[in-house]
Amino acid sequence: MARCYSDKARFSDPVFPNLEAGQVQAMWRMFCVSETEIAVTFSDVEGGDERGSARWEASYVFPKTRRHVDNKIAASFEFEGGLIVRHVDSFDFYRWTRMALGPAGLVLGWTPVVQNRVRAQAAAQLARFQEEETRAGG
Repeated sequence: MARCYSDKARFSDPVFPNLEAGQVQAMWRMFCVSETEIAVTFSDVEGGDERGSARWEASYVFPKTRRHVDNKIAASFEFEGGLIVRHVDSFDFYRWTRMALGPAGLVLGWTPVVQNRVRAQAAAQLARFQEEETRAGG
């Protein structure tokens, strides 16, 4: 997936709201080398030379809580030269927090405090992954 992005790509979703190309590529590598097993299905794939869209579902166990997540995502893409230059994934963040965080997500998952904390933790995890890749020569 990382190879599908242009060097000027941008990615956004509720957890990773504004990633640049290098971060996007690292995010996909991070997901693929994680110890967490993930099952991905997709449907409603549409595409042309400049735009595309799809629905996809990621099913996995959230590592921090060991709770099962079944995330339903709507993706939109913009292409240039056969590569993705813009990718936006949309999903119900509150629904995700309820599944991933359990009771805490049910009670507080809709709040900016909890959602911003999830974003900050994800950003820190991605930055650590990128640092480890750099140290390893990747």
